[in-house]
Amino acid sequence: FLLLVFYLVIIYSDYTGYPFPTAPPVDPFAKIRVDDCGKTKGCFRYGKPGCNAETCDYFLSYRRIGADVEFELSADTDGWVAVGFSSDKKMGGDDVMACVHDDNGRVRIHHFYNVGQWAKEIQRNPARDEEGVFENNRVTCRFKRPVYVPREETIVDLHLSWYYLFAWGPAIQGSITRHDIDSPPVSERVVSIYKYEDIFMPSAAYQTFSSPFCLLLIVALTFYLLMGTP
Repeated sequence: FLLLVFYLVIIYSDYTGYPFPTAPPVDPFAKIRVDDCGKTKGCFRYGKPGCNAETCDYFLSYRRIGADVEFELSADTDGWVAVGFSSDKKMGGDDVMACVHDDNGRVRIHHFYNVGQWAKEIQRNPARDEEGVFENNRVTCRFKRPVYVPREETIVDLHLSWYYLFAWGPAIQGSITRHDIDSPPVSERVVSIYKYEDIFMPSAAYQTFSSPFCLLLIVALTFYLLMGTP
């Protein structure tokens, strides 16, 4: 009887031209808002002055949502973008969350632990409500992880303050490789999830011309060229 009903429904569908209902479309990735930076979430921007989540070399935001912290990451790469939580400013012994673009075009959240200069993937992943996208040669993602976790070496408690390590780089078959720059940026001081700031860090291309000494040197050289030599 059930087979007969199913057969009649197929015939009716073909006859009337009405297709079977399809699964609802997946919600598109909501763009990262930067006008909330320093107000309802903390942000770090690395790159060109005035850059946003779609133009910075690297971007990170964090905000508390109940018992979780929501992170948003984005970087100018086709491989991976990550944030590390460190007790110092050096790589080694760090809890790392990375958004990795695989060969199928998906962006997945992975958990790593830095053993010296090598990142070891940890099966226990505290990330949830994860989503990611690869567009315009950028890896962008959003996920949550608990503020408090049971004491474990590879997962830190975010209610404590940590230095944030920022890194990104290429991936091969969904596996991360060495980061793009030799000395990835690091937060100048420890970061508290209870304090929202909007911090900009100029990339290497802009650091040279941002120092007072270099600006004075440029002015002196320009004056010398305009005045000419005796």
